[in-house]
Amino acid sequence: MTAPYIFDIKRTSTVDGPGVRTVIFFKGCNMDCFWCHNPEGKSPDPQLALFREKCIACGVCLSVCPAGIAPCRVCGTCAESCPTQARKLYGKRYSTDALMEIIKADLSYYQATGGGVTFSGGECMLYPEFLAELAEKCKKAGIQVAVDTAGNVPYASFQAVLPYVDLFLYDIKCLSPELHQKGTGVDNRLILDNLSRLQAEHRAIRIRTPVVPGFNAGNEVEKIRAYCAERSLPIELLEYHAFGEAKAKALSDALRSAF
Repeated sequence: MTAPYIFDIKRTSTVDGPGVRTVIFFKGCNMDCFWCHNPEGKSPDPQLALFREKCIACGVCLSVCPAGIAPCRVCGTCAESCPTQARKLYGKRYSTDALMEIIKADLSYYQATGGGVTFSGGECMLYPEFLAELAEKCKKAGIQVAVDTAGNVPYASFQAVLPYVDLFLYDIKCLSPELHQKGTGVDNRLILDNLSRLQAEHRAIRIRTPVVPGFNAGNEVEKIRAYCAERSLPIELLEYHAFGEAKAKALSDALRSAF
């Protein structure tokens, strides 16, 4: 089993499920939401970002680059050496044991607040075998497990992790199929079918909906509210923000400029 790349690990989060949580962000997504606040999570492969506003043109990145003038290997040496963190590598592989050491470091916080670990992305459900192994280790350690997913995967992927997941944070972007296709690049039938199947198995689910101006804000959000009310599903509306734009630009700038 090849481990997926992880692009971020956030400790002591209070917005990704109940209590204090550690959030593990898996790299790779099979949707293309135009408002994505984690654009560095879309590709399954490592990526370099260049935040030009932090660059002081010191030349350290060029001096340490093992590729020299050859095409970038995305090894991250420049990011490790950058004195101002103008360069950043998104994507590192961890074993499940290595991730468990990070997760267990805040065990006392989970126990005190009813928190735990949240697996997110990208789309963590693209890696059901790895996710199931990691979630099982969390359960054996007495750590509550939440999975943040858009649900656009075969239901067999859910079945692989169901024994170890306490809560699904399930993204519903919109209900109108044409609008969903336009905004995310995929149809939403599989997403809604998987949600129905999870509910039929009496799984704990919390719907999360980003409220995006020009996409679903207004009437579409009200449709989602009604949909959740009919099914007795709790819903959390997430305020839109533009934090992803700076990261998307940094990824683009790194591609356009070797140094």
